[in-house]
Amino acid sequence: MEGLKKQNPLGSEPVGVLMRKFAIPSIVAMVVSALYNIVDQLFIGQAVGMMGNAATNIAFPLTTSCVALALLFGTGGASCFNLAMGHGDWERAVYYIGNAAVMLFSSGLLLCLFVQIFLTPLLKGFGAPADVLPYAGAYVRITSIGFPFLILTTGGCHLIRADGSPRMSMLCNVTGAVINTALDAVFVLRMGWGMQGAAWATAIGQFVSAAIVFLCLRHYKTVPLGVRHLRIRWEYAKNIVAIGMASFFNQIAMMVVQIVMNNSLSYYGALSVYGEAVPLACAGIVIKVNQLFFSVVIGLGQASQPIISFNYGAGQYRRVRMTYRYAAVTGMFIAILAFVIFQAFPRQILLLFGSNTEEYFSFGVMFFRIYLFCAWLNFLQPMTSTFFTSIGKPVKGIFLSLTRQLLFLLPLIVILPIFLGLTGILFAGPIADALAAVASFGLAAAEFRLMRRMENTG
Repeated sequence: MEGLKKQNPLGSEPVGVLMRKFAIPSIVAMVVSALYNIVDQLFIGQAVGMMGNAATNIAFPLTTSCVALALLFGTGGASCFNLAMGHGDWERAVYYIGNAAVMLFSSGLLLCLFVQIFLTPLLKGFGAPADVLPYAGAYVRITSIGFPFLILTTGGCHLIRADGSPRMSMLCNVTGAVINTALDAVFVLRMGWGMQGAAWATAIGQFVSAAIVFLCLRHYKTVPLGVRHLRIRWEYAKNIVAIGMASFFNQIAMMVVQIVMNNSLSYYGALSVYGEAVPLACAGIVIKVNQLFFSVVIGLGQASQPIISFNYGAGQYRRVRMTYRYAAVTGMFIAILAFVIFQAFPRQILLLFGSNTEEYFSFGVMFFRIYLFCAWLNFLQPMTSTFFTSIGKPVKGIFLSLTRQLLFLLPLIVILPIFLGLTGILFAGPIADALAAVASFGLAAAEFRLMRRMENTG
């Protein structure tokens, strides 16, 4: 194992050098992935208007479900691979890559079939008012065709990054996003296809990205990936799922919160001066813009994953702590910058998605400033959850992934509007963010104390 530490740069190169090597491509890949939906909404907002923006918000839980499956098998497979490589067990490591790839694409096919069959009841359950439903249905009917490719791309990029190819991982996402943006301009603005044009642009971009991922997996560098490694075996699949469950639950929790929030916004919006559509449209923009910030933080966490997994498996705990601190400090500065932008320029951000009524801008500005008031703390929870997944402790990772969304935010979204009306939904955000940050800090500090004891007794 000592020889492996010297051969593998994850165990020998300076942590700062490794983080810069992995972080930039990882962040770019995550930002580009987040831009898929934002680019659609930018073009839809300009061409279709508020109803189109509301429709993309209604459809967003399905995108979140795709990301959930991608992280379940992608981060699970990548973490298991790096942990096995850290132990020097490369013969088992390669099976994690093959099994993860097959589960990624298969889950996308199943989700696509499910959505095509139950599309209308799903969208109604997501909170679609009658006037928004046709726009959402036209959009999702087409984008669901791309679900297998979206899931393979998002999850496959983790497998490629685990192979020590972060730039290629970035290329997979960037290529599809560039194609999506170019086709949006053609289909939506020039040809006037509206929601359907944006949907086809998204699906085509995802197909191209998935094709590049497939080629990368066929030419895996660290270990030779053969056909026999693609056969699903329970001993590998269960470990992948166990390790990836934290990230999966985090996304599922986000999806549940999105659905409950959409229904609450529709209900309490109808009782306010804003009506149903304005809160839905504004919430969609605020949440997706915030998702851009989250994608940077998640990219940092994902960049640290192979470094943390390998060194934890190799017993180099000091390098594990150094990697986490490097990622956390960088994430803190990014979070503070995001907070300043959200507080200072909310109206300017809303204008990017089209002009509208004064009520629309009034509610949107209020949503930005209140709901994202604790954005400066939002680097801790996703980064710490990924940290526990990386060291093979999925239970703690799952707990943290549930804190903000299910344990704190969901009850607050239900309870606060009873007393505060529509604004109660907005105040739920910062309260949940603060509570999740406290829980993350406490668990991380306890884990670092345990690592120091392991070093002293080792």
